[in-house]
Amino acid sequence: MPKKILRVNMSNLEAKFEDLPAEYAALGGRGMTSTIVAKEVPPTCNPLRSHNKLVFAPGIVTGTRAPSSGRLSVGGKSPLTGGIKEANAGTPFAQMLARMRIGAIIVEGKHAGDDYYLLKITMNNTEFINAKKWVGKGLYDAYKDLFKEYGDKVGICGVGITAEILGAMAGVCFNDPEGLPSRYAGRGGLGAVMASKGLKFIIIDEAGAPGVEIANEEVFSQGIKKLRDALMSHDVTKPGGALNSYGTSVLVNIINEAGGLPQRNFSSGQDDRAEKVSGEAKAEEIKKRGGTRPHFCNPGCIIQCSEVWVKPNGKDPVGVLEYESVWALGPNSGIYNLDDIGELNRACNDLGCDTIEAGDTIAVAMEGGLVSFGDGKGALNLINEIRKKTPTGKILAQGTEITGKVLGVTRIPTVKGQGFPAYDPRAIKGIGVTYATTPMGADHTAGYAIAPEILGVGGQLDPLDPKKAEVSRNLQLATAAVDASGYCLFIAFAVLDIPEGLEGVVESLNGVLGVNLTVDDVGPIGKSIIDAELEFNKKAGFTAIHDRMPEFIMEEKIPPHNGVFDVTDEDLDSVF
Repeated sequence: MPKKILRVNMSNLEAKFEDLPAEYAALGGRGMTSTIVAKEVPPTCNPLRSHNKLVFAPGIVTGTRAPSSGRLSVGGKSPLTGGIKEANAGTPFAQMLARMRIGAIIVEGKHAGDDYYLLKITMNNTEFINAKKWVGKGLYDAYKDLFKEYGDKVGICGVGITAEILGAMAGVCFNDPEGLPSRYAGRGGLGAVMASKGLKFIIIDEAGAPGVEIANEEVFSQGIKKLRDALMSHDVTKPGGALNSYGTSVLVNIINEAGGLPQRNFSSGQDDRAEKVSGEAKAEEIKKRGGTRPHFCNPGCIIQCSEVWVKPNGKDPVGVLEYESVWALGPNSGIYNLDDIGELNRACNDLGCDTIEAGDTIAVAMEGGLVSFGDGKGALNLINEIRKKTPTGKILAQGTEITGKVLGVTRIPTVKGQGFPAYDPRAIKGIGVTYATTPMGADHTAGYAIAPEILGVGGQLDPLDPKKAEVSRNLQLATAAVDASGYCLFIAFAVLDIPEGLEGVVESLNGVLGVNLTVDDVGPIGKSIIDAELEFNKKAGFTAIHDRMPEFIMEEKIPPHNGVFDVTDEDLDSVF
């Protein structure tokens, strides 16, 4: 049974399976979403009107037994950046989709009425069901309802109240293995694109799925063994290693010590109180409370950096508190209390917000005087303005840049309209080059220069050295290829240091696709994806001026290093 595309037309509520075009046969994940968006979406269209499309695509090895795979890309034109967007999640939904041999779901058109719909997909059928009863309902309760109604074996994708008000910080939410709404393709407002079309949920039931076709089982098995061995031996990814023991929040103390953990809306890079919300402190608290750590975001992950955070009585599980979420809703807002951060994270999950954009927005709102820095309850009240769909809530839901402009704030940490992640580019210059130049808007995952700059993975670079164009470019190309593969980006820690691990990745792709890629093909594959994205953005009106940092980053010195972002325009322009 060959792979198919499911084309979903929301204008007339029709869903049809199509043969996967031959030129898409070797594509997956970001390679698939960016190719389809670049080909089918007019670059100058309004992201929330009918001409935009939302594309879901599992990676090439997603749904197989490849270790730490299971990623899904969601793509479209972003209402936050105005450019092309790919957001990525690890979720059982992705694996189910791949095992059903659906190479992509393309959602197009726009439902004319006020109703929202649920699309149910099985091996033999698709069905649209009115989803009006879940409008205005938080996703924790909605997902419980959906599992009760459709069975606990389905996969769920949905959008929340933030998307209903077409907020540009609205993410696309997937269930975790426990059924919690905590796995997000969060960045860029793609949840608002989904809601704008009248689509509230996608339910997939994989009963009868044939599984992923593997063209060469011997090559595939050889490849995944090499990768597994690399992951199991590297200090960052092995059992009992940094990610397995403390999750992504292991970075809180590390980045704080490096002077690059932004505090109180990027006004400082370090604060002793950050230790209270570190991965080490959180892991200890989870143990006391009876939460889960380590944990996988989807079955088959052997790194297991995820967790389930709970209240002190072991109740009300939130899901994972990632490093980015802890930082954004914590130190960047002057909040150093894990319970406050947990409740803010729960609210974001429940409402369907991207936690990075929400945290940046709260910090800018604090600077603008809506509540004080450090006021955890005040921050929660701000988020709940979105739940109530008030005018204030509607402004906040549009993200950091619009909120800052409305409040007259001049320290607005965004590139291409998207809020900065958890690394200050004045203290860690390479990640700043990535923020500035990726087609995605400020995005750490697009080219994770933290690996060589801070962690000593794939070499050791001075984070304060501004000459980082080449390293950012190489990482961006490699990352685009990883995003297409279906592997978690965190395999890069092992793969950058252990050459056999990278060989294993390439062999596993060859095994699935029946091709003969080599390690030397990784960069060109990534480049072809990024070239399509850059071309889309150029047609949408982007120029070199959009690859620039906000003025305050180049002028305000950040303690403790007291440096500015001093990468030249020439260097930024040389990246692509």
